[in-house]
Amino acid sequence: MATGFQATLLSSLTDVEVFRVLLADLHDDVEGKVARFHQLADLSSALGSSGTMLPGGETAIAAWIEARSCFVHGNFVATVLLCQGLAEQVLAAHLAIGIHGEEIPNRISFHDTLKRCVERGELAQTDSDDLRRLMSLRNPLSHYRNFDDPSNLSRRVMDTRMSAEAHLLNDATFAIGMAIRLLSMEALRLGD
Repeated sequence: MATGFQATLLSSLTDVEVFRVLLADLHDDVEGKVARFHQLADLSSALGSSGTMLPGGETAIAAWIEARSCFVHGNFVATVLLCQGLAEQVLAAHLAIGIHGEEIPNRISFHDTLKRCVERGELAQTDSDDLRRLMSLRNPLSHYRNFDDPSNLSRRVMDTRMSAEAHLLNDATFAIGMAIRLLSMEALRLGD
């Protein structure tokens, strides 16, 4: 048992109490978690028969693994943030190391990355537009927006009379679908 100052830093919960909390968390929305897992598995069939290359190194693989987990477990804000970050990492790395690799700035903007990918024929304009939409979903989650801003989540709830959870689920579903679309690009697919 910790003593003194260290004791105030550690939880007083026993392992059994912590396990009960974790078990309750796992049980909450189990049907939704199962449904989202099936949805993710179905969407992932678009990836190549042998999977996909994942340019962007450890950051990209961590974002992909965490985005999938967040989506299944209902962490929708995190799903949107991670999918947009994944898109930035994968596309910029693909530009830099692809077959026709080019030198890109150390801190390339996502707008510039998308422009270059479209110009090189790596991305269709519709994909670029959808990735910009993903960015527009992420930005008000990362950066403060006044209630009067139409992208403010509370404002969206008021305007549509849909719950915040419904908006976030829709946003996360779009984000994870967009991530899979990105990873199933012909240049990244392995196999059929």
